[in-house]
Amino acid sequence: MQPTRPGRPDPRAQAQQAQLAAAMSGAVDLAAVKARSDAAARAQAAPPPNATAPAGAPGAAVVDVTEETFQSEVLDRSFQVPVVLDLWAEWCGPCKQLSPVLERLAGEGGGSWVLAKVDVDANPALAQGLRVQGIPAVKAVWQGQLVAEFTGAIPEDQARQFVAELVRATTGGGVPGEGEAAEPEAEDPRLDAAEAALEQGDLAGAEAAYQAILDVEPDHPVAGLALRQVQLFQRAEAAGPDALALADAAPEDVAAQTRAADFLLGMGDIEGAFARLVDTVRRTAGDDRDAARQHLVELFAVVGDDDPRVAAARRQLMIALY
Repeated sequence: MQPTRPGRPDPRAQAQQAQLAAAMSGAVDLAAVKARSDAAARAQAAPPPNATAPAGAPGAAVVDVTEETFQSEVLDRSFQVPVVLDLWAEWCGPCKQLSPVLERLAGEGGGSWVLAKVDVDANPALAQGLRVQGIPAVKAVWQGQLVAEFTGAIPEDQARQFVAELVRATTGGGVPGEGEAAEPEAEDPRLDAAEAALEQGDLAGAEAAYQAILDVEPDHPVAGLALRQVQLFQRAEAAGPDALALADAAPEDVAAQTRAADFLLGMGDIEGAFARLVDTVRRTAGDDRDAARQHLVELFAVVGDDDPRVAAARRQLMIALY
C-alpha cells in the first residue's frame, strides 16, 4: 500500500480495511475456535488404536485402506498417531515377506501407531498419488504429511527400528485416549479484551490481548489459534490487493505467492489461498518447495482441521508432494 497525504484517507485502503473487518467477523470467531476444541475432544473420546481389536473394528491397529477410506483411516487418523502405509499386491513375493512383519510389529505397538495396508492393484489412484514406483513400499504419515519412507523388503530388526524411531519422533509412544477425560473448559474472562478489540477492527489490540494470555498460559485452548488468525489478517492487510497481481507476474517467487495466499485467506477465499500454494509446491523444488509447504500447513492451522476444505487441500498437497 502506498502512503497517503496527511488528512486525506485512502479510499482503497478504507475499502480493504472494511473487507478485512467483514472477513474477520467470520474467520476470527471464538465460537468457531471453541467448536474446533470440541472436535478435538470428540476425537480424544473416540476409540484409540487397539492392538487387540480385530481388523476392521473401530480402533484396529491394522486396517485395509481403499481410496474411499484413505481420508478417515490415514489422514485423519494420523492426527492421533503415526500411520504406516504398507503398499502391496497379491503377486508381489517380497510383499508377502514384509507385510506379516509389519502386522506383528503393529500388534506389539499397543496402539502407538497404525498399519494401513493398501492393495495397489485395487487402488491405482492412491498408488499414483503416493508416487509408488516399486513394491513393497512403506510410507509413514504424521499429521497429514509424509514424514518417512522406504522401498523393498527389509529385515525385521530394521523394520522394528523404523517404526520405533517414527513413534519416538512423533508421539513419543503415547496412545490417544489414555488417562481421564479432560474437564470442559470454563469461560475465560481474559478473552473479553481481545473480543472487544476484534469488534472494533483493532487487530494490534487483539494480538496484544491474546499474546498476554499466552505469555501466562502458553497452552491456552483458545488464544493460540485466535492469535494465529489475527496475525493472518495483519499479513493480509500488509500484503494489500496488489499482492495478487504481483504474485501472478512472478509465479516462481514463493514469498510473493505466500503473500497472495495470505491476502486471499484474509478475504475469505479459503479454496483460492490453498490452491495457490498447492500449485506453488507443485512448481517448485528444494527450499522453495519446503517454504511453500510450511506456509500452507500454517494456513491449515489458521482455518482449523475440522474444516472440510482443509481435508481436501491436504489430499491435494500429498499428491503434489509425492
